[in-house]
Parts: sequence; structure tokens; C-alpha cells
Amino acid sequence: MATPFGARARVFVVALIVWTLLGVAASAVLRDGDRAGTGGGGGGGGISDGSGEGDGSGDGSAAPEVSFWVDPDSRAARQAAEWRRTGRADDALLMERIAVRAQAEWLTGPDPGPVVEARTTAAAREGRTAVLVAYYVPHRDCGSYSDGGAEGGTEYREWVDGFAAGLGDRSAYVVLEPDAVAQALAGCDRVVPKERYALLAYAVDRLKQQANTRVYLDAGNSAWHPDPARLVEPLVRSGIARADGFALNVSNFQTDAAGSEYGGKLSAALDGKHFVLDSSRNGNGPFTGAEPWCNPPDRALGMPPTTATGAPLIDAYLWVKRPGESDGTCRGGPPAGQWWPSYALELARNAYG
Repeated sequence: MATPFGARARVFVVALIVWTLLGVAASAVLRDGDRAGTGGGGGGGGISDGSGEGDGSGDGSAAPEVSFWVDPDSRAARQAAEWRRTGRADDALLMERIAVRAQAEWLTGPDPGPVVEARTTAAAREGRTAVLVAYYVPHRDCGSYSDGGAEGGTEYREWVDGFAAGLGDRSAYVVLEPDAVAQALAGCDRVVPKERYALLAYAVDRLKQQANTRVYLDAGNSAWHPDPARLVEPLVRSGIARADGFALNVSNFQTDAAGSEYGGKLSAALDGKHFVLDSSRNGNGPFTGAEPWCNPPDRALGMPPTTATGAPLIDAYLWVKRPGESDGTCRGGPPAGQWWPSYALELARNAYG
């Protein structure tokens, strides 16, 4: 039986709407990919061209593709919802560019176990993997903007034990103690390097007792200690041999290309260890003014989180630093870790605006 004209028209309209929505979604994906790959100094996302030694393109096998958990109640998600309610639709759309991405959960205070358990459980319900940051080493940040941490070694080991217990057998990527190795190497007068490295080695060993936990020991960034050879001994003493790898560029702005090259050289000195890169805010590369690591202006979101890196040594691009959380009370920012919506909006606008 022939379809009546009215029914045919309705079918056509529905089909047109579906086609349009698919086109918009595909365009958004392409824009994300274009931005991540070319973003104003992002260095092609650090994806190897297969030609170079020391560019992250080693012969090791990359980790299997992983789906990271997205917190539906993140600060960015709440901000986007608020702006939609108050008529700031364009800003809300930009903020959603942050809210839909997986971001790390930072454990920075006492008793991490309940939060670790809650986050990994929520991720497991969706068949996803949580990304966590362990950040409680004594003399954290050498008394600077993010100072704090455990009072001593005994408290820290107990803290790590609680963190590990919270993980259970659920899947997680753990970035272990941003800045801890690089800062000790730089000469923080509050830190006894031997003691710090021993605490980090304890943390690696304890966390790796959890069956589905991958541990990446932080190794600073390519601008902090330009010669990666300097990091080899401290990382070895900190247990890198038993970790899954190391993390680079956490809370920093160095390009993916710089991180890939630096990581490749460091990996070669560490028997081919893999690494992850924090690409959360490096879309426009590093700032060249004073305190380039602390809330620098005119930066942009970088490569979205993924384990499909195209470089066998790079296990993942991660958003370790949560875009929109302050680096500290510099350039008008709130205290470190606090939400700063105007900065988050700038990062998104510079990436997608």
C-alpha cells in the first residue's frame, strides 16, 4: 500500500532531523580532533610520525583502549547548568566542553579511602576507569601554593594504605605525587631526598598490590629539568621499576610534542617505561612571562583524554589538572584547587571559541 502524502512528509521531516543531529555530532568530534591535533602549539597531540627515537614512539606495546569515567556532578557540570538557568547559554555550551571530559580526582587530605572507593565504584558501575591523583606526601609543594600533606612518614604510609584499600579490585589510573621527585631534585630545603624517595617507593609497591590499578609516578615536565637524565636515579630510588610508568606535565602547559620527545628520552633511560601526559590546559603551549605555571593567561584546553594516543610509549593523554581549578593565589586567582569559572571559560573559549 502506498504511503499517504502526510505520512511521507512526517517520515521525511524525522529523517531530516536525525540526519542534521548526526551531522552536528560528527562536526563536533572533528572540531575536537582538529583542536587537539593542531591547538596552537599542541604539537600534533604528540602523535609520533614513526620516524624518531626519543619521541614517544618506542617499540613497546601501548595499553589497551580504556574508557575513563566522567563525573556527572563536576564543578564544570554544575557551572554549565547554572549558566543555562540564568540565560548564559553560549557560556554554558563552552563550559560543557569541559564537563563532558574525564578529569582526575585529587586526593589531598586525610582519610582518602572513602572518596577513592566512591569514585572507583561509580566508574565500575559504568564499566569505566577512574583517574585519581595521590597528593599527600610530607612537605608537599615545598610550602608553596599547594602546601600541606602528611606530618611525617608514618602518617603518609597509613594514608597510602587507606588509599589502596579504597581501590579494591576496581579499575583505576593513579598519578602518584605530582612534583614530588622533581622538587626533591631541585633542592627543596624541607625535603630529605632519601626519605621522600623511600616513601614514594612504598606507595608504588602498596598501590600495585591492587590488581586493576595502574600507577604512574610523577616526573615533572620538560621545562623543569631539561636534561631527563637527571631524573633517572631519583625515579629508580622511588620505585619506577615497579610502577606502570611515569607522568609528565601535570598541572603544566608544555606541548604534547615537547612532552612526547622528553618522555621518549626518559623512557629510553628507564628500560622502556611508558608514560602519560597531562594535556588538560596545553592547547596553546606554555606562557613565557613570570610564573608561567601559575594561572597564565591566554591558555587553552588541549587533547581530550584518551588511550588511543598513536604512540606506543604514551599510555594516555589525561586531564590530570581539572581545567578551571586555580593553581594558586597568583594573577587574581583563588587558593590552589579552588574553582575559578572565569578561567575555565577562558580555557574553553580559546580552544573552541
